[in-house]
Amino acid sequence: MTAQGQSPGRWVRARLGYELRDEALFVTALTHRSAGQPHNERLEFLGDGVLNMLVAEHLYREFPMAAEGDLSRLRAWLVSAPPLAEIAAQLGLGEELRMGSGELKTGGFRRESILADALEAVIGAVYLDGGLGAAGGVVSQLFAQRLACLPDPQELKDPKTRLQEYLQSRALALPTYEVVATSGEVHAQTFWVRCEAAALALAATGQGLSRRRAEQEAAGLVLKAASGVKGAGND
Repeated sequence: MTAQGQSPGRWVRARLGYELRDEALFVTALTHRSAGQPHNERLEFLGDGVLNMLVAEHLYREFPMAAEGDLSRLRAWLVSAPPLAEIAAQLGLGEELRMGSGELKTGGFRRESILADALEAVIGAVYLDGGLGAAGGVVSQLFAQRLACLPDPQELKDPKTRLQEYLQSRALALPTYEVVATSGEVHAQTFWVRCEAAALALAATGQGLSRRRAEQEAAGLVLKAASGVKGAGND
């Protein structure tokens, strides 16, 4: 399922529409650390910065009246691991990765984090090979559909923020969060957190692999229940 040892030139030209100059850069970009040195982590670091800057510039120009918070949420939505991995999968990037036998056996070429990191590394390679203009062209092409169909920034707010704003808009007391249980080893704990919105007489318990995730789930449950509450605050 992988193009171990094959030249990446044809794939780069066909799938990115980019005429590369230094093929070694792209060999590195498509080499996972499990395959040895040189691998793509440094290019991933660079590509992450380039991608964030290019997306930020696009949003800045396209939405001149948008607030900083809205721009930040849109950028985070665009460059998070799930959409990056989805784009990488559409490009067949996983089949081009050079990986160690262990990662191959466990399906690493399909893993979301590996695909997202490799796409960032490829963007970093394009930047070093052709400059910012070339990277911008590739990013515009890869993200065209998503940039044309951006969601409402308010929909991208996390549940805790939305619950807080819901209560504040009605001049109600803020919710409280309490860890009610944990399980597992210290390095792999599961948390149960209770969120209570006393002003709405609502409470819910969320579960997650971190306290923050459990809080977010609990807040989301309370917010969902709150949407059906009538006569609260200024309603």
